[in-house]
Amino acid sequence: MDGVNSREPIAGRYYTLTHSDFSGDLFLSIGLDFDKKAVSGLYTRLMRDEVLAEWLKKDDNFSLHIYCHVSGGIILGTAGWRYSIFKRELPLILRSICNGDKELFSEHQNLKNAVILVHFNSKNKKYDKIEKWGTPLDYIK
Repeated sequence: MDGVNSREPIAGRYYTLTHSDFSGDLFLSIGLDFDKKAVSGLYTRLMRDEVLAEWLKKDDNFSLHIYCHVSGGIILGTAGWRYSIFKRELPLILRSICNGDKELFSEHQNLKNAVILVHFNSKNKKYDKIEKWGTPLDYIK
């Protein structure tokens, strides 16, 4: 998307990953904000199965934060069911994001070792948690 290239920015770089239930195709947008157009359709707002991600920097270290909407609002499925689907699909999700932006990792080798933190957002405390999911190096082909 506008304002983003293979080198920059790192902080302030946002990912929006969506998919088609009909074709199974994945769609990755990389921009200065989340791709609101990609998640604005009625079906997408009901399913809430998009995955959002961003790079954050703290004390000169970058980390990749992934956000999965498990429960809250009007969505289809129980929190436990949605949590299990996100967990099952996370390796594919992380491979898609890391390989979809592989030029960034070529330009900034240090990012390959950044921590990946997955935020499962839920009204149910059992599923409202943050988990470490390795580093981009674990998912880059």
